[in-house]
Amino acid sequence: MADGGYDVADYRDIDPTFGSLDEAERLIEEAAALGIRVIVDIVPNHCSDRHEWFQQALAAPPGAPERDRFWFRAGRGPNGELPPNDWSSIFGGSAWTRTQSGDGTPSEWYLHLFAPQQPDLNWENDDVRREHEGVLRFWFDRGVAGVRIDSAALLFKDAALPDFDPDDAPSPHPFSDRDELHDVYRSWRALADAYGDDRILIGEIWLPDVERFARYLRPDEMHTAFNFEFLACPWDAARLRACIDSTLAAHAPVGAPATWVLSNHDVTRHVTRYGRADTAFEFAAKSREIPQVDLELGTRRARAAALLTFALPGAVYIYQGEELGLPEVEDLPDDVLQDPMFFRSGGIDPGRDGCRVPLPWAGDESPFGFSTVEASPWLPQPATWRAYTAELQEQLPDSMLALYRQALRLRRGKPDLGDGPIRWLEAPAGVVAFARGPRFACVLNLSAAPVPLPPHERILLASSPVSDGLLGPETAVWLALSSNSHKSTENR
Repeated sequence: MADGGYDVADYRDIDPTFGSLDEAERLIEEAAALGIRVIVDIVPNHCSDRHEWFQQALAAPPGAPERDRFWFRAGRGPNGELPPNDWSSIFGGSAWTRTQSGDGTPSEWYLHLFAPQQPDLNWENDDVRREHEGVLRFWFDRGVAGVRIDSAALLFKDAALPDFDPDDAPSPHPFSDRDELHDVYRSWRALADAYGDDRILIGEIWLPDVERFARYLRPDEMHTAFNFEFLACPWDAARLRACIDSTLAAHAPVGAPATWVLSNHDVTRHVTRYGRADTAFEFAAKSREIPQVDLELGTRRARAAALLTFALPGAVYIYQGEELGLPEVEDLPDDVLQDPMFFRSGGIDPGRDGCRVPLPWAGDESPFGFSTVEASPWLPQPATWRAYTAELQEQLPDSMLALYRQALRLRRGKPDLGDGPIRWLEAPAGVVAFARGPRFACVLNLSAAPVPLPPHERILLASSPVSDGLLGPETAVWLALSSNSHKSTENR
């Protein structure tokens, strides 16, 4: 738990904190009986420093085969006192930690692109490849629907370990998006396909180049990957439309479904982001100086964003708590923070704990039904979350939870939604409008003034009340179109 569980000591077992393997197997089986498929998170770039392999490597001398599974190297400087290169950890600080030999003298360094407790694996090593294929089989044999591949673009490194200036990035990058990755994911796809056509590979791939991103989604590699460009996109009509266009254009040549994501476990919750003057998201922009936020505005925009997202072609990922409209918890005291990003940055980066506070299920005070009072949640829930509980929202017809349920029910029942083409509609400045099929349209007003709705037969669903045929600011609506609806500008 040095990084919320992304430091894996045993890929074939469940941490006792969460239960047992037997319980996991029963969960997978019972969920399948209810039509719910379980996906397992696989972490191939690194393991835990408590993993058997790493413990063996620490006990072995330099040059031993046990060390070849990782990136052990001698340091630079007269006595090896400097790291092998200048790479920085994604969590801050150096990406190298020095080890000690059996007699306590300084020895080699090992690479960790994240926390020191997460040593990077060497994917040039055959043991590493075979082990992860075995891990996939282990979970597929237990009925999981697929895997989400963590940090999927980071597995391979330039064996020369050159210094790296991100402002003068070389091509190819020394530790990201290297061409060798694709052979691994082709082998994983073949393995998944051998279990039938219902096993899925989902990549966590942060890449600015959409064409390079799409290479991972070719027919013999991953099925889909998270769309971080859309997640980070600011609340701006032109930027949103451009992002939607570029996403669909990148996915079309490889025949992969686009994905749409508003929040996840690494970023500030979008209710909070959308309530700020700067609605985009960048890791580099995070600081302890918390920008002012208008949660009422952020919530209104989040409701509209949900309808926009659910109407787009492809797959939608919902991050736990967004269906309740949860904001980011930005006032957690330092003594409860757990994210290594906070500690490795010396407290400059607030870390990601604010989006990971456990859900409020019921009641008027913490732990809000998440756990018992005797076993309080690992992060404290704000008292204000009594207004966000699932129990309360189930009783309110206009709650965020009610909106998500209505939208998902309609999305599943409308043949025009899900995968398929999009047709942009003529719309005023500050408005995003598109049709799906001949009879469905989504219109989102991001401008400061009401705009007339296009000709339609009826309103299917609105993120905020609509009256007099006018769509108010920061509001989205789903329409059943009439035959004389707006002209389309193009098909995508």
